[in-house]
Amino acid sequence: MKDEIRVIGIDDAPFDKFKGGDVLVVATMFRGGSWLDGVLSTRVRVDGRNATDKLIRMITSCSFLPQLQCIILDGIALGGFNIVDVQKLHRQTGIPVMTVIRRMPDLKAIKATLRKLGKQRKYRLLEKAGPVHKKGKIYYQAAGLSPEDAEKVLQVTCTRSLLPEPIRAAHIIAAGIVKGESRGRA
Repeated sequence: MKDEIRVIGIDDAPFDKFKGGDVLVVATMFRGGSWLDGVLSTRVRVDGRNATDKLIRMITSCSFLPQLQCIILDGIALGGFNIVDVQKLHRQTGIPVMTVIRRMPDLKAIKATLRKLGKQRKYRLLEKAGPVHKKGKIYYQAAGLSPEDAEKVLQVTCTRSLLPEPIRAAHIIAAGIVKGESRGRA
């Protein structure tokens, strides 16, 4: 795998989960983990159901589409429980998709919360995303690429922290826009 593989990293901005409404989502285009080539943005509904379609529209309409080789999400959900259907995102864009997280999700707690909210359909999207794999100190899911290829993407893009640089940069940019300044880690 080339060191300058074209990837897009996506993260949501900080938001108030009690206010509802929409949350800013930022995407950064990188060559590997070193070169930022562009930034995109969209908005998704807090705890809604539109994240997948919004990401598909954002990605398929961008000028970087022909060059993109992987989509990396900071987790499988944006804006709380607006869960991304990673299989549909992969199918509709033709680009492999990864979700990356720092901690193994507590699937029992998530399932209980979603059941309590009457949102079992969202839990099925979590199951449909496939198995959670571990590489070093991070966890990931992959759609459209093997665990071996996913780990190669991680090796190339994790240049300054445990997380891939494209999602780290998306997090910093999103927080800076919404809060006026970014702080903490992605």
